Amino acid sequence: MAAKATLARVDDLDGGPADETLWFGLGGAEYEIDLNATNAAAFRRQLAPFTANARQAGARRHRAARTAASRARGAAIRAWAKAQGIAVHDRGRIPASVIQQYQAATTAR
Repeated sequence: MAAKATLARVDDLDGGPADETLWFGLGGAEYEIDLNATNAAAFRRQLAPFTANARQAGARRHRAARTAASRARGAAIRAWAKAQGIAVHDRGRIPASVIQQYQAATTAR
């Protein structure tokens, strides 16, 4: 049996079909809203006096979430370092010198 899934955007203001998704930020928070063409135009029209006088900010860099693999690798490096008598904190960034020692020890087998 075949299945077909359809994704439809719904206007977040009036519940009808949406034509686009708008992204905006305010007070350090970022938002997105799905709107039809009429509501999107109204949104832009109402923001126009503010955006006309505002400075455009550069793209903000979001810190990527750590993956399970990177957490496991960090745990392996910390365990290896402690077994070698190398002082390393349980949390935070692992010093580059410790990572280099770990890589040299584990790849030179």
